[in-house]
Amino acid sequence: MEDKDRYFKALVENNGKLNEIDLGENIGIDEEETRKIIVELLLEHKIEYMENGSCNYGLNKTTKRKNKSR
Repeated sequence: MEDKDRYFKALVENNGKLNEIDLGENIGIDEEETRKIIVELLLEHKIEYMENGSCNYGLNKTTKRKNKSR
């Protein structure tokens, strides 16, 4: 899913500046699709619910470790 990958990359770069819905809209994804993508990323354990500035989601701790090793 191309939108999911774009959203995940944008979420990493966002670092809590925009809320999750505005972030999706910034990259051309509507609210409903953004919510579906968030659910998929949660199920894949790539992100977790947390207060991260304006955004309620952030990288899962294990995802952070994997990205640092690259």
